[in-house]
Amino acid sequence: MSHAIMLAAISDQAAGRVYHVCEEPSLSEVERQRMIAHQMNWSCNFVVLDKQRTPKHLLVPGNLAQHVVERIRAELQYEELVPTDEAIRRTVSWEQRNPPTTINPQQFDYESEEAALAGRT
Repeated sequence: MSHAIMLAAISDQAAGRVYHVCEEPSLSEVERQRMIAHQMNWSCNFVVLDKQRTPKHLLVPGNLAQHVVERIRAELQYEELVPTDEAIRRTVSWEQRNPPTTINPQQFDYESEEAALAGRT
């Protein structure tokens, strides 16, 4: 992201323009989570629930169905400096060395997650 910001900041062509930045190819959330699990050598199954069955503490606010414009690639020759798999490897490594100092217990409601998986919501 900092590379994209730098390109826009130093380009006269970017003045007054809006750029959306995403990796190429753009991964779904499940694909990204599978890559993280693989990097962590974690064997797991991912379950995607429809919004009505998803426990509230797991819902992400906002509209994630955004159209991503690749203008920044064409106009400013933006490209990722680090491949996605390497970026995930580095991020997992950093996260493991720097665990959070506080944890919000409201992020965890395993009873409602189990109920949703069992179809009891």
